[in-house]
Amino acid sequence: MARKRPESRPEKPLVPKEELGPLGNSVELLNEVCEGNGSSPEAKPTPPPSEPDDAPREPPSYHTGPYEQKSFIVAQTAAGGIVKDGAPSPMGFIPTLSTATVAWVDYTADNFQKEAPEVAALLGFSQTLVNSLLKGSISAYEDLDREMGILIPAVFVKEFEVYTSILLILIRKTFILSIHGAGVQRFNRVRRYGETIIRKIPVDAKPQDKVTMVLIRLIDENNGTNFDHLREIEASGDKLSKTLADPKSPRNVLGPEIYNMKHSLITYLSALWATLDVLNNLRYGDAELLTDDPRMLERVGALGAEVSGQIGLAEHLSEVLASGLEVLQSIYNNQLQILNNKLALVVAWLTIMGTAVLVPNTIATVMGNSAFAMGPEDVGWYLALMAGSTILATLGAWWWIKRQGWIPKEVE
Repeated sequence: MARKRPESRPEKPLVPKEELGPLGNSVELLNEVCEGNGSSPEAKPTPPPSEPDDAPREPPSYHTGPYEQKSFIVAQTAAGGIVKDGAPSPMGFIPTLSTATVAWVDYTADNFQKEAPEVAALLGFSQTLVNSLLKGSISAYEDLDREMGILIPAVFVKEFEVYTSILLILIRKTFILSIHGAGVQRFNRVRRYGETIIRKIPVDAKPQDKVTMVLIRLIDENNGTNFDHLREIEASGDKLSKTLADPKSPRNVLGPEIYNMKHSLITYLSALWATLDVLNNLRYGDAELLTDDPRMLERVGALGAEVSGQIGLAEHLSEVLASGLEVLQSIYNNQLQILNNKLALVVAWLTIMGTAVLVPNTIATVMGNSAFAMGPEDVGWYLALMAGSTILATLGAWWWIKRQGWIPKEVE
């Protein structure tokens, strides 16, 4: 039975036509071409998770040109021509979007919470869609028939610190809008070769096929950068393994380091699982704006398989971490055993010394009784008796304790 989709209700545009000046007609034309909804000024977007101030940023591209602007567009015209441009604001792209058969707009937001809803509304996306995606999670999928969007995580790694930013991708009939924070520079290469990517799309292909091709490339680029960071975690884990191999490593250093590695893996795995959830929603081609071509859906499925493979690698690394915890426990046990051996050695020698003193002390106590009536003339054999009994008692105690195995051969 076919799913009955909810009808989208037209809403008022977030940016009034009068404020757009000469671009107002282009905005109306863009909405008519994409058959989209407006935006409701009453709805207030839920603040999305933002990047911490100390989060690392990906290195910027060394290229110069339009693809280093905050806003970037690459589009294919009906005649097969390619339009590529960059600008501080995407408002100037509206005429191009209204006539393009497929286009990609990328926007880098300095303040994601403030700029993302504004840019989405400027290009005709409803705040209903944006608000449903930006609910504080690192992944989301929303389909409103005439427009849809996904939210996927973008991962940064610095040693054992894993930061998760978000990548917002909004889709209409003929174009895709991607919005991300300033720390996400992973689309620089896609911007650089955007003209080549769009030119490879057949002019006579269906709009759904064209949009899906661009979407697959964007997700693949994001996944590839996320996957690269697992190597950084492995490199940091290798340094930790070297520390674990030293039995004299301080416990107050090993404990926090192992926890940080475990926490980074959990955060990384959470980002991969979130990405896989979104890909599972895309792989069947249920959305009307995306293709239902089995060959393209296989490519979406391949993206999910790659993510699953990375999840397997991360889980294997987690198993290695578990073995590291066993090594740590062995180190603790060895240190405790060393302490026990030292204490056993001390006790054994104290026992020998106590026995050596006890025997002559007992003899002296007995011989000092008046019943024996010992005088100065008995001092010779008395001293010989005391010395002999002390030596014999010491040797006897040492032999017996050693025979019992109470003296450790090695303290370490």
